[in-house]
Amino acid sequence: METTLAPRYANTPEGLTAQEILRRCVHCGFCTATCPTYQILGDERDGPRGRIYLIKQLAEGVEVTRETQTHLDRCLTCRNCETTCPSGVEYGKLVDIGREWIEARIARPAGQRWIRQALKAGLTSTWFGPAMRLGQLVRGLLPGVLRAKVPAYRAPGVIPVRAHSRRVILLKGCVQPAMIPAIDAATRRVLDALEIESVVHPESGCCGAIRHHLADADGGLVDARRNIDAWWPDVIAGRIEAIVVNASGCGVMIKDYGHLLAHDPAYAERAQRISALAKDPIELLESLTPELKDRIGEAGRGERVAFHPPCTLQHGQKIKGAVERLLTALGATLVPVADSHLCCGSAGTYSVLQPALSGELKQRKLSALSHHQPAMILSANIGCITHLQSGTEIPVRHWLEWLDERLGVRQA
Repeated sequence: METTLAPRYANTPEGLTAQEILRRCVHCGFCTATCPTYQILGDERDGPRGRIYLIKQLAEGVEVTRETQTHLDRCLTCRNCETTCPSGVEYGKLVDIGREWIEARIARPAGQRWIRQALKAGLTSTWFGPAMRLGQLVRGLLPGVLRAKVPAYRAPGVIPVRAHSRRVILLKGCVQPAMIPAIDAATRRVLDALEIESVVHPESGCCGAIRHHLADADGGLVDARRNIDAWWPDVIAGRIEAIVVNASGCGVMIKDYGHLLAHDPAYAERAQRISALAKDPIELLESLTPELKDRIGEAGRGERVAFHPPCTLQHGQKIKGAVERLLTALGATLVPVADSHLCCGSAGTYSVLQPALSGELKQRKLSALSHHQPAMILSANIGCITHLQSGTEIPVRHWLEWLDERLGVRQA
């Protein structure tokens, strides 16, 4: 797609990146077949090909309206289109640039500005944890729309304190430790059982994805730099072998630090190093499958589970089938799930900002996941887990929680 950048974007890093991505698109339309919002709405502008054309208009300086912003807002950034695209169009990077550009050109209504600011500030605040715990204490009294956003409290249990020669950093994060602290605790126990010590740096925090995907690129980079600063002493001293990120959405963001900070002379090299060290837990654990099988024995044998691979795992990090292979090797019976490549509708803050589309996608996903009556639904991202659990009585857990329970049964 030939693109001539407007003067305001010419020779800027974002403009040149957008131009390079736009020129890869050949209008084939394969992406529309796997776009969740296009499937629901049937509007070309609510599919990747249409949004790419809208961003091309932005890049060329064409006057745009709130309507263009609305079509970009409706994108889940699931990146299914990237997996489908035969031309290698990096749509996720392009839509982030387009959103940042239009945010600077189109004033949002006051209500939208308020809620987006509240999400950026509130979800990453140190007060979010206490507020969530209070909400969990009175969860039964909350109206349904709020109760859906407040998962039932699950105690984290014992946190291991043993030292090991193998050490990793575990992302502190923001939303996950507040909403379901049991996930981080389970992760640390699984690693400890495999004689891997996990270190959490208290001065680190949100990976930056919340602000980044709400068109606050600068705010996202502030979060990224803070994490790099917190982790760098351990990295440069060679004290850790990986940075383990057990929320796949955060994993995509941290693996992208090198790209996002490529033009920052103070952080470019460090960001590349951090991105190279970032690992989803399955990238660390899959090679340890034989040891896990020995430790679990028959504890997980035959349990029927459905696995929902988050978009950020399968399309963002390009990790497909690895968790499923591990679960199967450890004795779980994975039930078939139709259209497992499609988004569940969570997509970070999307379920708050686009509740109707998000709700439709949730029901479609839960219908597919529950069709073969699994005893449990497993996933790999905090947003997907809480979103899906709000629509079903079937327990929805992180796959590391499932693994932690089986290790506990075996060792009890």
